[in-house]
This record gives sequence, C-alpha cells and structure tokens, in this order.
Amino acid sequence: MAPDTLDRIRTTIRDVADFPQPGVLFKDITPVLADPALLAQAIDGMIESTGITQVDKVVGIDARGFIFGALIAERLGAGFIPVRKKGKLPWQTRGIDYALEYGTNAVEMHLDAIAPGETVLLADDLLATGGTAGAALHLINEAGGKVLGSTFFIELSFLNGREKLAQHGPVHALITF
Repeated sequence: MAPDTLDRIRTTIRDVADFPQPGVLFKDITPVLADPALLAQAIDGMIESTGITQVDKVVGIDARGFIFGALIAERLGAGFIPVRKKGKLPWQTRGIDYALEYGTNAVEMHLDAIAPGETVLLADDLLATGGTAGAALHLINEAGGKVLGSTFFIELSFLNGREKLAQHGPVHALITF
C-alpha cells in the first residue's frame, strides 16, 4: 500500500480519551468506515499484507470483525464465518472460554462452519492482547481448518498480542500503534 494512503487512513482514525473507561485511549475507526474510498483501501491493504489470494473461509470476530471479515471474504471469493459471543448463534456450536485482563469471556462458532482441511484467514478490527483472536483460532483449529494467517486493521503492539497468535501462522496488521 502506498505510504500516503496508509497515512491518510491512520490520520482518519480518531482518538477518544477515557473510553470505555478512564485511562483508555480508544481508537475510533468509524470515520474510516464512513468513507467508502478509505474503507475500500483498508480492505485492499489488509488483504495485500497477507499475500493471500485464495482461501476457503474468512472468519470474523464479533462485532467489528464482521465488517472487515465479510468484505475480505467477498473480495477473495470465500465464505464468511462469524465467531460470536456465547449464546448468539442460532444452531449447534463449539465454544471456548478465555481469560481477559479483567475476567473471562466466551466465543462460539457453528459446528459445520469449517470443514476439516479448509483454508482459513482470520480477520478482525483490532489486535490488542490476543485473547479473543487466540480463542477464535483455537475454534478454527478444533474444527480442522488450516489457518493461513490473521489480518487486523489495527494492532496495539504495546499489548503484545502478536506473540500469543504466532503459533497459528503469520500475523498481519495494516496500522500499528
């Protein structure tokens, strides 16, 4: 991706102080999502950074990962698989509980979402500590999917999430803070 395009995307991301709690500097991506040209360039950049041109399924994580994952899936001619918070999917699921800095959470995926041997790309808006993405990658592996890599719109590198995901294949991020 051209450096000027990457800079334009980066400067469009808005900082929101003390959201969702005091002391947190939130990276608001909604201005990028609202600009059709920037959104298209972001999707192109996320795909380009992986080097992947063909994949069977793209998995997106609840909720903003659905935006990026579905658009990437459409561009790659792949199916889209949602990984959702526990209790939100309407059919039989496999799930996993995982630790957060401040408690636990759980995500699920449909049992028939990924067939053994299918190639998979994980896509999400943000890589922070790697807990949620790690849980999603565990579900993909449990289903027999072959993870080709993970792509994120933003990585908060100071939280070291990349290290938690490295065992599951290449990790890519369009923007790093």
